[in-house]
Amino acid sequence: MSDIRFNRAFSVLEKAVAAERIPGGVLGWVDLEGRRLTRSAGRAAIVPEERPMAIDTWFDLASLTKVIFTTSRILARAEAGDIDLDAPLTSLIPDFRQYDPNCWERQVTFRQCLGHQTHFPAVEPIYTYGGDPDRLRAFVLQREWKRVETPVYSDINFILLGIALERLSGKTIRDLDPGPGFAWSATPEQTAATERCTWRGRVMAGEVHDENCYALQGSGHAGLFGQVDAVLDFARDLLERDRRGDAAVRLMREPLSERRTHGWERPYEGWHGGALCSPATIGHTGFTGTSLCVDFERGQAWTLLTNRVHPSRHFDSGIMALRRAVSDFMNGAE
Repeated sequence: MSDIRFNRAFSVLEKAVAAERIPGGVLGWVDLEGRRLTRSAGRAAIVPEERPMAIDTWFDLASLTKVIFTTSRILARAEAGDIDLDAPLTSLIPDFRQYDPNCWERQVTFRQCLGHQTHFPAVEPIYTYGGDPDRLRAFVLQREWKRVETPVYSDINFILLGIALERLSGKTIRDLDPGPGFAWSATPEQTAATERCTWRGRVMAGEVHDENCYALQGSGHAGLFGQVDAVLDFARDLLERDRRGDAAVRLMREPLSERRTHGWERPYEGWHGGALCSPATIGHTGFTGTSLCVDFERGQAWTLLTNRVHPSRHFDSGIMALRRAVSDFMNGAE
């Protein structure tokens, strides 16, 4: 990666900040040899008071939790022999939909959840059904879920995978190690603010933005916090493990559908990773404005961390176009 490519990619972020499409962001790149580049732009918070963005700003990583934490832990457990990916979730959660033993939900496998090949809906406002996290887990497990005809990307898949990890470990998600450089919360003054939440009555900073994760007090679909260097360290570790022929990383790269692998997305027309990455790239995004791409063929990874939902999600931040443009400049667009 030349400084010229990185600076071109960063200029797209700077323009989005200057146009007030997003408050701020941090861009990072790393390669297999450990070379890295990072820069920040804009503000970590606008309200209730302004704070500048910095390289060491913490971010609510949102759905990057699915790949950095949950997918990695599920695949590690599978490699250790604790999980059969083609077994139903009931092999670890026998009480899942226990009042209807012949229901479709009880046939769903771990691999199907990882690849979003189930028939669960995309999302459900679980937090509106009560305030007790244990009762909400029971609700998730006993609810008769609306079956969507065509599989979609679904938070429910990873909420269930998180419950499976809890059953295996005997601990709640927030009592599990989030991984090197990551955390389940962060100091508000050091964290990029997310949304002014009408339900919680405050601007969220340092505590999880996702309402369902907040109500469950930890989940497999969201909740991880990290700085750009932790995300890049994670990505470089994947590159190194792939070079060694690591079985879990091989599954992360293995296609399960046109758009998905085990946990991750793969390149398709219009995806967030742009049009110029190699076919050997995997990536994922987070609702708060985060994204990560790992290109195994070229031995590089890049992450764009923004607070695009601050102070409100109800605004067209242009985040998908921004992600694609940044990725294309990272890969040599002129």
